[in-house]
Amino acid sequence: MAEAHQAVAFQFTVTPDGIDLQLSHQSGILIWKKSKVISGVYPASPSSWLFVVIAILATMYTRSDPSMGLIAKIQEHLPVSQISSQCQAVLSAVVFSTMLWLLLIFTMRLCLKQLLSYHRWMFEQHGKMSTTTKIWVALVRIFSGRKPLLYSYQGSLPNLPVPAVKDTVKRYLESVRPLVDDAEYERTTELAAEFESSLGKRLQWYLKLKALWASNYVSDWWEEYVYLRGRSPIMVNSNYYGMDFQYVTPTPIQAARAGNAIHAFFLYRRKLNKEEIKPSRIPGTVIPLCSAQCERIFNTARIPGEETDTVQHWEDSDYVVVYHSGRYFRLRVYQAGRLLSPREIEFQVQRILDDATPPSRGEAKLGALTAGERISWAKARQTYFSSGVNKRSLDCIERAAFFVTLDDDERGMMADNSSDGLDRYAKSLLHGNCYDRWFDKSFSVVFYKNGKSGINAEHSWADAPVVAHVWEYVLATDSFQLGYNEEGHCKGEVDSSLPRPQKLGWEIDSECEEQITKSLAVAQALADDVDFHVFSFREFGKGKIKKCRVSPDGFIQMALQLAYFRDRGTFCLTYEASMTRLFREGRTETVRSCSNESSAFVRALQGGEPADVCRRLFRAASDKHQQLYRMAMTGAGIDRHLFCLYVVSKYLGVDSPFLKEVLSEPWRLSTSQTPVQQAELFDLANHPEYVSCGGGFGPVADDGYGVSYMFLAENMINFHISCKHSCSETDAHRFGDQIRAALHDLLHLLDPLSKEPNRKEESRGEVKKEK
Repeated sequence: MAEAHQAVAFQFTVTPDGIDLQLSHQSGILIWKKSKVISGVYPASPSSWLFVVIAILATMYTRSDPSMGLIAKIQEHLPVSQISSQCQAVLSAVVFSTMLWLLLIFTMRLCLKQLLSYHRWMFEQHGKMSTTTKIWVALVRIFSGRKPLLYSYQGSLPNLPVPAVKDTVKRYLESVRPLVDDAEYERTTELAAEFESSLGKRLQWYLKLKALWASNYVSDWWEEYVYLRGRSPIMVNSNYYGMDFQYVTPTPIQAARAGNAIHAFFLYRRKLNKEEIKPSRIPGTVIPLCSAQCERIFNTARIPGEETDTVQHWEDSDYVVVYHSGRYFRLRVYQAGRLLSPREIEFQVQRILDDATPPSRGEAKLGALTAGERISWAKARQTYFSSGVNKRSLDCIERAAFFVTLDDDERGMMADNSSDGLDRYAKSLLHGNCYDRWFDKSFSVVFYKNGKSGINAEHSWADAPVVAHVWEYVLATDSFQLGYNEEGHCKGEVDSSLPRPQKLGWEIDSECEEQITKSLAVAQALADDVDFHVFSFREFGKGKIKKCRVSPDGFIQMALQLAYFRDRGTFCLTYEASMTRLFREGRTETVRSCSNESSAFVRALQGGEPADVCRRLFRAASDKHQQLYRMAMTGAGIDRHLFCLYVVSKYLGVDSPFLKEVLSEPWRLSTSQTPVQQAELFDLANHPEYVSCGGGFGPVADDGYGVSYMFLAENMINFHISCKHSCSETDAHRFGDQIRAALHDLLHLLDPLSKEPNRKEESRGEVKKEK
C-alpha cells in the first residue's frame, strides 16, 4: 500500500555503527507481553493438565508405571524428606505429569508449525482439492485445538523462508521484461548475472544467518528503514485513511456519533486485552494469520528523531485526547474503573463543543509539526517540548488510547454533488487542514459536524487490514448494537457530576510558532498538490466477475493495466500489496502486477486482435497474476528479499549496482485491495445501505497513481485514486474514467451477451436513516 512510497529510491545510510542487527524492540516477545496462560499452553488447555495428572495417578494405583521408572527417579531427588513416602510418590507423579504435559504441548506445536508450513493447497485449482490437501486440512483442524484466542497460534506459525538468490533474480528479470527494450534488458541481465555469481552469494549467507535467529528476517528492517528512517512528511506520503458508511449516517449529531464510536473503540480494546477477538484467518479456511500487529493498536505513537523515528507503545490509558477549534482536551472515558456509557461520553464531548475557551498562543496549529519534515519536528520536540507544561501535554497526547478530532466541516456523499463530496471527504481524512490531526498517533478518528466519521492511521506500526478490522467492528457496534434514540442521541442516562474534560496547557514562544508556521507551509504545499477521485462502480461487481470464472482481484488488476496503458501509452512498474501474515510477524510483499502476460493481453486488445485471441491472453494474464500473488503470500516474492540483501550490503559497506538500480525504480502505479473482513457484522442482505466507502492513500510517485479498491457485496466496487496536480501527465478523474471504460470492456470481452448496465445510480446520494 502506501509503503511503496518509501520503498523507492532508498536514501538512508546504513553503517556498521548505525545498523542494529538485534531484533527491533517491538518484535518477537511483544506478542507475549499480555499473553495469558491459555495462550501460553495452546493448543492444549489448562484443564488438560489436570486430565494428564489424573490419568497418571490412576495408572499408578493400578500397579502400572507409565513413566518407566522416571517417577521413582524424581522421587529420589525430591528436596522434601519430611513428608510420607506416599505423598512423595504423588508429588513425583504430578511433576512427571507436568513434564509430560509440557512435552505434549511442545510436540503439538511443532507438528502444527510443520503443517502450517505446507502451502501447496494455495496453488491447486479452485474447487479441486488433492487427497494430500484434504488430509492436511484434517490434521490442521485436529492440532489447532478448540476455541483459540487471538495470540494462540503465534508460537506455531512458521518463519518466513529466505528464497534462493537465483530464483529471486530470475523472477525479477521476468518482471521487468515488459518495461524495457532489448538493449536495456540485456544490460540488466548482465548486472543481475554478475550479482548472482559474486556478491549475491555473500549477502545471502549473512541474510540466512539472520533468518536462523530472527522471527522474521524482513519485518524489523522493513519497519526501521522503509518507515521510521524516512525524513519526508508522513502525512500523505505514509499515513492512510478509512471512510464511514457510504449511504447512511446513523445520527446527524456530532457528539452522539463520537459517544458511540469512542465507547466501541474501548470495547474493542477490552476484547483485545482479553484475547477474545478471533484470530484472523484466510477467508474460507482454517489457516491462521499472524496477529502480532494487534499489540500496538492502542496507546501507541511515532516519536520523531533526527536520524530515525521510533514507535513507542505504552500501557493502557483511561482517556483520549480531543482536538476542537484549536484546543486540545483530555477526555477520560473511565470513572472509578467503569467505562463510561455512550451517552456519558456524548455528554462530555458536547461539553468540549460548547467550551468557548480560546486556544493558547501557538496551540491552534501545533499539530502541523507532525505533518511536516521529520527532522524539523524532532529538533522542535527536543527544544520546546522536553520539559515543563509542554512536555506534560505532549506526553498526554502520545500516551492517549487514540486521538480524536471534532471537525467543524460537513463531509460525506452529498446528494447534490456526490462525486465531489467523496473527493473532498477523502482529502479531508488524508490530511485535513494539516494541523487538526495528530499524524504521529497510531490512529486518529475524525467526527464531522454532520455526524460523518473517518479514521487516519500511521503506517509504521501495522498495515491497513489491522486498522480496518478495528474500524469495521466500531462501525458495526455503533449502528447495530449501541444505536441511538429517536432524537439521534446515544442511549442511556448521564451522570452530570462527571468532571469536565481537561484542557491541555501550552507555553509556545515566538521561535516555536515560527517552526510551526514552517512545518505548516511544507504540509500545506503537499496537501494542495494531492488530486483525489473517489467513485463507486455499480454497474457490476465481483458476482458477475466470478460468473466469468475469473479472480475478481485479477480482473481489477488487468483493468488497471489496460486503463494505465490507455492513459499514458506505456506500461509501468506496478505495486500491488500482498500480505505475508501466514508467517510469524509477517507484514507485506509486493506483487508485480505488470507481467509479460498482462502486457501481451493489453497490446492485443488495443491492437484490435480477434476476441477469442484476447480472451485467451486475458486468461493467461489473470492466471499469471494469481500465481504471482500466491508466491508473494508464501514467501517467494521478489522485493522484500532484494530489499534485505540491500540492507546487508550497506551494513558490509559494499556497493551493488544491481541492487541500487532495483531499489531506485519508481512504482508509478501503486495498488491495494481493501478486503471486508467481518461482513457478518453488517447484515448487508437486510441492510444493503450499510456499505463502507473503503479507504485509500496518497500518491506514491510524483508522476504516478495510487489506487485502492474495495469489493462491496456482489454488485459494487469502490475506487480511491490519488495523484499529484504538479504532474501534467496525471489526472485522477481522467484515470477514473479510464478504469470505468476498462471494466466495461473486459466484461464485454469475457461475457459478450451481458446487457449494458444501468448507469442511473451513479448519482445516488446519501439516504437518511429512519428513526
